[in-house]
Amino acid sequence: MKLISWNVNGLRACIQKNFMESFQMLDADVVCLQETKLQEGQVTLDLEGYYQYWNYAEKKGYSGTAIFTRQKPFNVTYGIGVKEHDREGRVITLEYADYFLITVYVPNSQNELARLPYRMEWEAAFLAYLKKLEERKPVIFCGDLNVAHQEIDLKNPKTNRRNAGFTDEERACFTRILENGFIDTFRYFYPEQTDIYSWWSYRFHAREKNAGWRIDYFCVSKQLEERLIDAKIHTDIQGSDHCPVELDIM
Repeated sequence: MKLISWNVNGLRACIQKNFMESFQMLDADVVCLQETKLQEGQVTLDLEGYYQYWNYAEKKGYSGTAIFTRQKPFNVTYGIGVKEHDREGRVITLEYADYFLITVYVPNSQNELARLPYRMEWEAAFLAYLKKLEERKPVIFCGDLNVAHQEIDLKNPKTNRRNAGFTDEERACFTRILENGFIDTFRYFYPEQTDIYSWWSYRFHAREKNAGWRIDYFCVSKQLEERLIDAKIHTDIQGSDHCPVELDIM
């Protein structure tokens, strides 16, 4: 089974940059999107063979997630069940026979870390949500987690040490996720791989210079380890400031 996660940074804009061609080329069983920046009815996608699930932010043109899947889930939930965290369309959970699948767009801590305190509240609530689901069955979650975990995960770690996405606090939250039994699938397969990123700033020709960050992930419960086949980052696919990431699993 091939799963794709992609922060499209505005789906309407991405559609103008060959989104459908990329979607068809990837030929995935599941495609999870983040930062769709849509309200209901603003886009209609003809995706034959896929069930579509959308979560919209209350604020127009902001955040938002979607999942397109060939296999119909048993159940679909939106958000994590905490009202203050569920206004921005950041989470969709699909329930299948032997696992939960989640797309998530984690809040950005923003310039001058203005939203870091909120981000810490979010992180605690999201981890609690994951662990509650795990009491029932294993979890696969993917998306833009807005953190580069280790220095190997971004081009310029020294100069970004206290910037959003590479603070000690955010990195510690991701460490806590791993300590709670989740696997960062890309690092599982490629623990020493350098210079592979999933996001590049639009400024300073960052993508041309490959001055990027790996902030898009597939993480799975330890119970699914034996089912893992491979993880990929599709750095060649354009259309957003992020590229798609992939998990292949039995």
